[in-house]
Order: sequence, then structure tokens, then C-alpha cells
Amino acid sequence: MSLRVTSAVAWRVLAQLRRDPRTIVLIVGVPCLLETLLKELFAQRSGVFQQVGAPLLGLFPFITMFLVTSITMLRERTSGTLERLMTLPLGKLDLLAGYGAAFALLAALQVAVVSALTFGLLGLDVQGPRGVVAALAVANAILGTALGLFVSAFAQTEFQAVQFMPAVVLPQILLCGLFVDRDSMATWLRWVSDALPLTYAYDALAHTATDTLEGRFAADVAVVCGCIVLALALGAATLRRRTD
Repeated sequence: MSLRVTSAVAWRVLAQLRRDPRTIVLIVGVPCLLETLLKELFAQRSGVFQQVGAPLLGLFPFITMFLVTSITMLRERTSGTLERLMTLPLGKLDLLAGYGAAFALLAALQVAVVSALTFGLLGLDVQGPRGVVAALAVANAILGTALGLFVSAFAQTEFQAVQFMPAVVLPQILLCGLFVDRDSMATWLRWVSDALPLTYAYDALAHTATDTLEGRFAADVAVVCGCIVLALALGAATLRRRTD
């Protein structure tokens, strides 16, 4: 994999996104709005916001990046841009790594803005290091990007790409432990939860929020990083040279 080629792809993607302000608003503005709504929703029960604010700060980037990446890659396929790029001396991993780097930079911007709002104006307090929460949020965004690149191979239209949201993302949110403690789930649901990467992403965020960064935290981070690599590899395997 060539670093120079990967950088060129990343800058091309960023230049394209700069001409699409609606996408920037989705990536940066929507998580800010959702955190604000969450704060106001539980204004009379501040403990709820303090409990779920940090995990959601890390989960919102996963959701938005999955959606934006899957649609963006599908547009590249259907417009013929992807096919033209792959006629160049450009490896599949170079292409996917370039997309991943571009969206990682956007994720860093998103996390910086949302963190400033949440920890500042909204008054979210965590016992662990805020920098670790931000780093985990960026990692979750990269995970969402990698999964979005992978599933885009199976969509024919943007509508189909959006349909992967309830199929891939929502079950992970429901089973990660955010709404129901995993120990109280049925056995078969815990088994499913154990196989989902967002479970480990949420677990790492929860440990950071409560400042319990022990061995389990390192294992959670390792699983998330491994899932990113696996999703990128699967994305490269399903990347077609020709559009339908």
C-alpha cells in the first residue's frame, strides 16, 4: 500500500465533500443537535444525561459515518468514478485506506466540535480522561466508515444503502448494553451481542466514563481495531472493478 497514493485519494474525497455542505452539516451538526436534545430531554434527571452522554458522544460518529460512507461509495460506483479510479495503478487497499483517512479527518472535526459542546456548554462530566473519550469516538467513526465501505458493495441504489442502517447499525445499538445491561439479556442475545463490534466500542466508552480502565478496556479497544481491519479487508475483497 502506497502512502502517497492513499493521501491523494483522501484529499480527493475531502475536496469532493467540501462541495457538499449538506453532508458536512450531517456529520458535524446532527450529533450536536442530538446531544442538546438529550440534555434537554433529561433536564429534570441530570443523572441520566451524565450516564449516557459520554457513550452516545462516541456512538454518534459511528452512526453518521456509516451512513455517509456507504452512500458516498455507492455514488462513486454508480457514477463510474470508482471504475475510472481503478484503471489507474491504484490498489484496492489504497483506495479504501484513502477513504478511511478522509473520513477519519472528518470524524476528528466532528468529535472536536461535539466534545467542545458536550463537555462545555452542556456540562457533561466524566470520571475518566476526556481525551480518551474523544479518541474512542474517532475510532468508532473509523469503524463506521469501514463497515459502510463494506456494505456499500451490496447496494444498488442509495435507498438500499440507507436500508442497511436498520439492518446493520440499529441491532448493534440495541444490543451493545446502552439500553439494557447485557447481563440481564437472554443467553442467545448475549451471544449475538458478543459477536457485534459496537458492543466492545460501547464497553470501552463506559469504562472510560467511569474511569475503570483495566484489562477489559484494552481488550475492547483491541477488538474494535481488529474489526476495523477486518471490515476494510472485506471491503477490498468485495470492491468491483466494473459498475453494473
